[in-house]
Amino acid sequence: MSTNLTDRPYLNALADAVLGATPGQLQCSLHVAAEDSTFIRFNHAKVRQATQVSQAYATLTLTQGARCAESTLTLAGDLQSDTALLVAAQSELSRDLPFLPEDPYLLRPDAVVNTSRDEPGDLPSASAVIDAVATHAQGLDLVGFMASGPLVRAYADSRGQRNWHRVDTFSFDWCLYHSTDKAVKALHAGQHWSSDAWANQLQQGAAQLRLLGLPPKTLEPGRYRAYFAPSAVSDLLGTLAWGGFSQKEQAVGTSPLMRLVRGEAALHASVQLTEDTGRSIAPAFTPEGFTGLGPVPLVVDGRHAHSLCSPRSAREFGLPTNGALSSENPQALSLAAGQLPETDVLKALGTGLYISNLHYLNYSDRQHCRVTGMTRFACFWVENGELVAPLQVMRFDDDLLDLLGPRLIALTDRAELHQDTGTYGQRQLASITTPGVLVERFQLTW
Repeated sequence: MSTNLTDRPYLNALADAVLGATPGQLQCSLHVAAEDSTFIRFNHAKVRQATQVSQAYATLTLTQGARCAESTLTLAGDLQSDTALLVAAQSELSRDLPFLPEDPYLLRPDAVVNTSRDEPGDLPSASAVIDAVATHAQGLDLVGFMASGPLVRAYADSRGQRNWHRVDTFSFDWCLYHSTDKAVKALHAGQHWSSDAWANQLQQGAAQLRLLGLPPKTLEPGRYRAYFAPSAVSDLLGTLAWGGFSQKEQAVGTSPLMRLVRGEAALHASVQLTEDTGRSIAPAFTPEGFTGLGPVPLVVDGRHAHSLCSPRSAREFGLPTNGALSSENPQALSLAAGQLPETDVLKALGTGLYISNLHYLNYSDRQHCRVTGMTRFACFWVENGELVAPLQVMRFDDDLLDLLGPRLIALTDRAELHQDTGTYGQRQLASITTPGVLVERFQLTW
């Protein structure tokens, strides 16, 4: 008889049955990633696709000394058949294990640390989201993708460790389309749905949409005062996350933040960057069973403080691991808010660029942390604190260490959560929390 794949008693019973069958000389662990998700796709403010996905992937890992073997399987939700499937996989791995080479950088947890986090949310039903769109988006060409439901990560091993993480969360990634390449884009995400809050966000987007009908402002390449909305800052920080905070990348000199790490450059003293899983929706443990040691300060007062150190890097470089994933990419990157009132952003900007979103970001010079990309969606020219015209799409190429260093003017007083909306294979638990950023001399190019 099948059961809900995010059900804790089912996953506990599965772990007990499989781990109880582990041969005495081996260590075995089981990591499960599960979800029960509702997906709704909108176009022209109408439902174009709606579906429900319940799935779970179990990764079984067997170790002996410095040898390790693993296998990932899809669970069906039937305890008997799923147990038989995993026990059979365990038997195959145990036969293969003696023939595998030893891994000099293999590190498994020593201490048994049990954790449990279960956060029910106030998630919308499919009908509530559809009704909200039908009520508030009449006459608008709304295009969007809603994903909602519980996400589970669970770990258990033959040493007796148990880790549980279940959060209810949703993300509504949407835009209002105007014409050609003109649109207003926004993300409404969190653990507690509010139709009123989303309707208010939609009204703000509709006001910007009307401005997109004005003749666009074409700028010459050059340096401009600019305000980056939190969504645009999230795009920039997401680019920095590509190896920027990795212990491995920093140790071998390929991190884009090497000048910061070496003390050759510094960010503005107001910049405080932290990997903070405890205040995010990410789990406080890794698929290998390592648990986080609390917030990891990455940049303190504008200067490099720590890196994200995975178990393999810990073994290779003789350092303590701090709960980082094997990729050493942040899962809960947080930029602390500043002092600029959000309501005073346009006044503080004066004349310059209001940048809502960026796209096509990549490094133009990784070693010097130069990033290139394009402005996109609801980016405006501002004069005397007023939005006056949409921007013609422009490319930028700039040094992020300098932009967030001596050229940073202020951070806004409220930080927003930007949840990873990726659904390739499964929904994600990563996020970036950031305020808006006001800078000077932002470089636009051809």
